[in-house]
Amino acid sequence: MDAIRLLGIRDTPLSVDEVLAAVGDHAAGGTTIFVGTVREQDHGKPVSRLSYSAHPSAEEALRQVAEKVATDFPVTALAAVHRVGDLELGDTAVIVAVACPHREEAFGASRRLIDDVKSQVPIWKHQVFADGSAEWVGACE
Repeated sequence: MDAIRLLGIRDTPLSVDEVLAAVGDHAAGGTTIFVGTVREQDHGKPVSRLSYSAHPSAEEALRQVAEKVATDFPVTALAAVHRVGDLELGDTAVIVAVACPHREEAFGASRRLIDDVKSQVPIWKHQVFADGSAEWVGACE
């Protein structure tokens, strides 16, 4: 689908500028971008570190999610990238962006895209808390 401009699962830092440039489209009147970052606490507990792991099928699952969003909404351009490996507080973990003819469509498509990435793409987060406890969160919540 030519609306899908950029997809990837990477072990290198993600770039908002790259994703935004990928979805630039003169047919779009609305472009939304969502940036997910590593926060300093979860469940009210301080996070000391985390890492993301992806199943080998994750890129194909990401493509399927993107194709479904591009089919269900009037998407002119779409991009989604997710980070794997060790991340620090404040690092960017995921970026999705969608361009559509109108803002309402762009908001809806972007929301569906990030929600479906989180629920359908096999990527797991292992977070370690300051108290030494740890948990796996993730894929296909």
